[in-house]
Amino acid sequence: MRLDDLPQLHFSYDVVGSTRFDETPAGYHRLEHRARLGDGDEVFRRAGEALLSWRMHRLAGLPFTAESAAAIGVNALGRLGPGMVIGRLRTAVPIGLVGLPIPCRVVWTVDEPDRNGFAYGTLQGHPESGEESFVVTRESDGIYFTVTAYSRAAAWYARLGGPATRTLQGLAAKRYANALRRLATSR
Repeated sequence: MRLDDLPQLHFSYDVVGSTRFDETPAGYHRLEHRARLGDGDEVFRRAGEALLSWRMHRLAGLPFTAESAAAIGVNALGRLGPGMVIGRLRTAVPIGLVGLPIPCRVVWTVDEPDRNGFAYGTLQGHPESGEESFVVTRESDGIYFTVTAYSRAAAWYARLGGPATRTLQGLAAKRYANALRRLATSR
């Protein structure tokens, strides 16, 4: 699968946009991870830029190519490969799944004085079915990053992974937060 293949793909779920309203559809597993990034306007600005340019995903170890910066309708293609390290856990991807494609499309964005971010939904061929949002907020006690997702297995190997798949998703959310913190606070 290539990035050029994504425009003709359809979403692999029906409840597109639900993360914007903090709704978890019936039959999906919910994930939420919130982390403090730091303080100040510069941290907020850097975090938003790193998030929308896909740099957070790349630094977190998930290679993503995208048509452009995150905007509604932008297609992105990640690749899950063997030996990716998520936290202290090395993913165990069978050799036959090297370069497993994870196609997504941005479904909503937010660009407000105190909130910045986006969500993408899974496309046909993604091992999971659902949506994931990434939002940076400026609050009275600092700058925060929240990952919210709902998903369920779409491929046989994701179903086979069961609870281990959800554990990996949680570890990936923590890795995203750590990567964004580094990008937002480095000079």
